[in-house]
Amino acid sequence: MFVQQLEPVADSLALSALVAALPLATVLILLGVIRMKAHLAGLIGLAVAVVVGWLTFGMPLGQTFSAGAAGVLFGLFPIMWIVVNALWVYRLTVRTHHFDILRRSFGRLSDDPRIQALVIAFCFGALLEALAGFGAPVAICSVMLVALGFDPVKAAVVSLVANTAPVAFGAMGTPVVTLAQVTGLPLDTVASVVGRQTPLLALVVPLVLIGLVDGRRGLRETWVPALACGVAFAVAQFAASNYVSAQLADIGAALAGAAALVAVPSARRPAAEPVRAAVLTGVRSEDLDQADPHPEVLRAYAPYGLIVVIFSVAQIPPVKDLLAKATQVFDWPFLDVADSVGEPVGANVFSLPLVATGGTLVLLAGLFTAAVLGVRAGDAAREWAGTVYELRYAILTVTSVLALAYVMNLSGQAATIGHFVAAAGAGLAFLSPILGWFGVAVSGSDTSANALFGALQVTAANESGLSPELLAAANSSGGVLGKMISPQNLTIACAAVGLAGKEGDLLRKVLPWSVGLLLVMCLIVMGQSTAVLGWMLP
Repeated sequence: MFVQQLEPVADSLALSALVAALPLATVLILLGVIRMKAHLAGLIGLAVAVVVGWLTFGMPLGQTFSAGAAGVLFGLFPIMWIVVNALWVYRLTVRTHHFDILRRSFGRLSDDPRIQALVIAFCFGALLEALAGFGAPVAICSVMLVALGFDPVKAAVVSLVANTAPVAFGAMGTPVVTLAQVTGLPLDTVASVVGRQTPLLALVVPLVLIGLVDGRRGLRETWVPALACGVAFAVAQFAASNYVSAQLADIGAALAGAAALVAVPSARRPAAEPVRAAVLTGVRSEDLDQADPHPEVLRAYAPYGLIVVIFSVAQIPPVKDLLAKATQVFDWPFLDVADSVGEPVGANVFSLPLVATGGTLVLLAGLFTAAVLGVRAGDAAREWAGTVYELRYAILTVTSVLALAYVMNLSGQAATIGHFVAAAGAGLAFLSPILGWFGVAVSGSDTSANALFGALQVTAANESGLSPELLAAANSSGGVLGKMISPQNLTIACAAVGLAGKEGDLLRKVLPWSVGLLLVMCLIVMGQSTAVLGWMLP
């Protein structure tokens, strides 16, 4: 058995923490300063973590490699398994041109560009985040807004800012699932705390989007539908994450927000021509006036309806129990680790949910989608293979970052940093979301930031007397606000709307919103750590 050491460097916690931070510092510097590609930075950071874990923290080399292998498998399944299958469903709709029908359908819901921004960037973007994440919502929503006549810069900014509130539960809850895995906290508990933080963002983000689209006039004229959308989204996200399923939180929130928006009479009123002229400064797609047969519109919406139905059925207790029986739980080979007090760590045992995981359910929905859209089996298989190829670098990035996180967590590096950070005491609650924000800003992924810093947050919380569930959740909730300024998302947005090389311009426009909303989240978490807002926690 390997027993973790907290002070392997000169019996000094500070020096040991400094050395333990080398893998993280390597990744952050390579990404943020040298601007190396994320998959290369992840691999180099992993190599540093292995060397530090072996030579400094004394973890046997065989166990170090075994820990990294466990992280790779977790990165592939369930994380990238979800992303691949979700993007595969989207590619099927593009192949059959039903995505164009969906885009035109959204354009006809309202001719008010301010309402269109809420429907597409906030509601549909949240649905895409729920299904895929990893930049897909920004790319797809930006293109749709440009097709409706939005200026490319405004379309990109609106899509980036909108991609905040749903991120923690994106890709079928992958960030919170990862957070629970690396921290050893129950998924339901972590999801419920995150579900009492990010819905507060959802209340204000629609109003921010209206202000970005049309300034004070937009807020004055359309604050009612924007607020209705935000409240419905927030309530549904809170209810689903606390009482139904983390995997369904964003799907329910997106549908509830869209329904509330459409239900408000003022949202359906035609926009005044001065508003349209001021906002729609781009070139409107010529096919928006094309009439689509009603059956084809239904088929365009069918993939997302199928996913909602399949995931809802999977949450029925007897079905859920049946699916759970296929979960394989086993001792991970060549791994026998105890924490600094001699207790075996949870990661010695690996859980492989073969059927119950979100990726398998999305795959099932994709098979039904192919049948509904009339895609032949061979074409569907080629689209799946094409999706894997398209995501090859993302797969390499995620697996390398998860391997790095597992090595750091199991070798004791994360525990050492956590004990050192705990010196911040009560101030740790305010700083906790900033750590998550920084991690996402650099890595572009709330999942990666949770893998990197989740265990560290829990260790620091235990040492400082704060709630580990609160700080773990704060890492994810603060992280969502770093999404809009991450180089990965900025590059995706620029590429989608034809603004390659203009990432700096977009960064300057979204950075104030990112920092401002982060400050709000820091205050929320600090309040939840005291009697002021402590009543909000489960």
